[in-house]
Amino acid sequence: MSKTELKTQLAERFREVNADHPMTDADDVYVSTQFVALEELCAVHGRDADEVRRLMLGRRLPLPGYLRSDGAEMVSADLFALADNAGGTEPLEAWFTAHWADPITGKAEWDAYLSGQYVCLHSVTPATIQRKDHLTTAISAAENEPDAGSAQWYERLHALVDELDALEPAFTAYDRLRFAGPTSRDTCIDAVRTRFPRP
Repeated sequence: MSKTELKTQLAERFREVNADHPMTDADDVYVSTQFVALEELCAVHGRDADEVRRLMLGRRLPLPGYLRSDGAEMVSADLFALADNAGGTEPLEAWFTAHWADPITGKAEWDAYLSGQYVCLHSVTPATIQRKDHLTTAISAAENEPDAGSAQWYERLHALVDELDALEPAFTAYDRLRFAGPTSRDTCIDAVRTRFPRP
């Protein structure tokens, strides 16, 4: 399969997952700042970009996080890190899913990882995925804690929010289209800081 055919197939798969939303100039600037073009990353790491596209299509590596308006497949700078840690793309799925005690949850997280939609984390690893889940759950439940509104509660809440803030990038308008609503930064960081400012 030619490079053009692989790029076309990958773009089609990307749109199946994310639907077809336009990228604005601001989206392109954000993505170019936070991510790297697949071709450039492969050149740096001495990898064949077409082989990486085949691995993405074969569910061995995650899809690009974004397609820039010029067609560039934008990926995280550490795209290959998990496979390297796991000993290659073949054992990656078993290595990844083993980080969850429940196999069903592990498989669901693997599918989410392959979708390329974990653009909500600066670094996508099982540990950061689990930590983000813990933090968003704790922040969402904080308002119902018995000591809500106390000085200690404010301190705990803002510690959670600050930790989540460090894990997550800013997101862009495109993300709110493909996720059909606000991002976790909108609901668990910005909104919480607005509703419950530091005393």
